[in-house]
Amino acid sequence: MKRIVLFLLTNIAVIAVMSVVLSLLGVDRFLTANGLNLPMLMVFSLVVGFTGSIISLLMSKPMAKWSTGARIIDAPSSSTELWLVDTVRRLSERAGIGMPEVAIYDGEANAFATGAFKNSALVAVSTGLLETMTRDEVEAVLGHEVAHVANGDMVTLTLIQGVVNTFVVFLSRVVGYVVDRALNSRSNDGPGPAYMVTVLVCQIVFGIAASAIVAWFSRYREFRADAGSAKLMGSPQPMVKALARLGGLQSGHLPESMSALGISPSRGGLMSWFSSHPPIEARIEALRTMR
Repeated sequence: MKRIVLFLLTNIAVIAVMSVVLSLLGVDRFLTANGLNLPMLMVFSLVVGFTGSIISLLMSKPMAKWSTGARIIDAPSSSTELWLVDTVRRLSERAGIGMPEVAIYDGEANAFATGAFKNSALVAVSTGLLETMTRDEVEAVLGHEVAHVANGDMVTLTLIQGVVNTFVVFLSRVVGYVVDRALNSRSNDGPGPAYMVTVLVCQIVFGIAASAIVAWFSRYREFRADAGSAKLMGSPQPMVKALARLGGLQSGHLPESMSALGISPSRGGLMSWFSSHPPIEARIEALRTMR
């Protein structure tokens, strides 16, 4: 949970800070002084929209280590750690990527992969995962995470986040300009209070809609990573068993970190539009219908 929240908060914070700084520097006033300058606004939106996503991506590994307390296995100190490192190495070679850093952290059954580059990623598993799963199931989960890295999911997610951020910044200012002109048509002194308020409200509303788009892609990439694990393992059965076990664990109360980072079923209703993971049942069914 902390890793995802920090990723989003960093992204939002950078966007907010850049918006405020550029507004204080008079960029908004320049864009609207003599009518809205759409080409300049698009450049402005691209800079603001992508900066947060790119910084979040570059910081993803240290943020993940810090937020989970993950311990990198530099020199395996037990048979389990040795098996873990050897398994990640074997799966990475099959996937055609460089050996990721391997880490263990304390927590409920869970695992994640992150990093800006395919050949220098991080794969981490929780102590709960190692304690509650068989080695075949753990290997399937590791295959899922390695597939995320091989598919370049973090980079693709960053690009999608940057695109939707760009449109949020762009459209909110267009709407703000229209509202400001309608309420203050005689003023030529640049944007007024109506512009600032409308931009703020629109960024919140459009940002919520953008989150649904990003969440849809996140659900799609989970299906792809499941299929990637099945290919790396040579069969979908280990991943099916791993998902089924995690689904059983999720039936009771678990910390929110499980539903955010782990392989967890999404909630029904409106919240399913913003879930980062599809329901486990749908993922198992997709694996069972693989050819």
